[in-house]
Amino acid sequence: MLRKSVEFLSQQLKYSSSLFRNYLFHNYLVSITFTKVWLVSAMLVTTIFVVNGCVNAQALPVLRLGMNNWPGYAIALYAQEAKLFEKRGIQVEITKFNNQQDNIRATIRGAQDMSFVTLWELMQIDPANDRPAVILVADLSSGSDAIVARSNVPSIKDLKGRKVSAKLGTVAHLILLQALQSGMIKPQDVEIVDVSNERGAELLQQGKVDAAVMWEPLLGETIKNADLKVIFDTADVDSLVVDCLAVSSKKVSIHRESLVKFILAWFDAIQGVENNPNLVFGVIANQTNQTLEAVAKGYSGLKKGDIALNQRMFEKNGRLESIIADSQRLLLEDTRHARVIRHDVEIAPDPLMEAIKMWQPQ
Repeated sequence: MLRKSVEFLSQQLKYSSSLFRNYLFHNYLVSITFTKVWLVSAMLVTTIFVVNGCVNAQALPVLRLGMNNWPGYAIALYAQEAKLFEKRGIQVEITKFNNQQDNIRATIRGAQDMSFVTLWELMQIDPANDRPAVILVADLSSGSDAIVARSNVPSIKDLKGRKVSAKLGTVAHLILLQALQSGMIKPQDVEIVDVSNERGAELLQQGKVDAAVMWEPLLGETIKNADLKVIFDTADVDSLVVDCLAVSSKKVSIHRESLVKFILAWFDAIQGVENNPNLVFGVIANQTNQTLEAVAKGYSGLKKGDIALNQRMFEKNGRLESIIADSQRLLLEDTRHARVIRHDVEIAPDPLMEAIKMWQPQ
């Protein structure tokens, strides 16, 4: 009897041990399976995020912009560093140019998408397969460009028969022509010394010219000389010196959505100038190797390219149309520039007007 009991207990222990082993093995399999499922799920989630990130980055359209360091254009440098373009859904690649004709030529010939350039330069670009179109006004000169004269030339009217330095065919030439018009002097009654602003300032200091066209920061440095004074600046008139954003005419429709986004980001940056100018000018100063004070002073002589200015410029029969007509007339009156004048500059307001409807203060 005792023997049977022992055998029974032994069998029960073996059975229990077997159950326990099966239980452990089952849990092990479940654990392994769960771990594999978790790892696969994690890998899938990670892959989804990575792929989405790559797709989002690749999906942002790229606009190629040409410009120089003029304060009115340099607002785009702030917009880029502050990622305002990316927030609006585009990327912008910026190329710097020393020669503005090279800049706009690259745009019209398709090497880049758009240029910040003066309207004056735009009207003189070489003929190409397409025509230039203006889609935004970046700024309007209002005191940042001037004519500085020696003490024996008290006013614009006294320039008749004098020597004035201005690079022919450039915006300096336009400033001089508008100043002469305001003083009712014919262009031919003034001898134009065809040199750069920097060289003109040197000649003025040396007494080799009677007056010189210049702008900031050279303007501020030059008038420190007590024998020199400003006899005209662009705040004295409704200036023809307009800085604009130009594209080739074909690109207005091809890149319309991206151009609208660029203009929205531009207005965001202009709001930054209004709300925190030192921040904006500080960024520009760092990127252009200037002082914050120099950037601020240069920009203070401009009417900023905000919504109000652009509405005035682009409205039907607006100021932009009359500026083009007046500039063409002045170019025709003084042919010493020897440039071919374009009469096909297009005013393309649609991207701007769409952006104005969409934009809201941030």
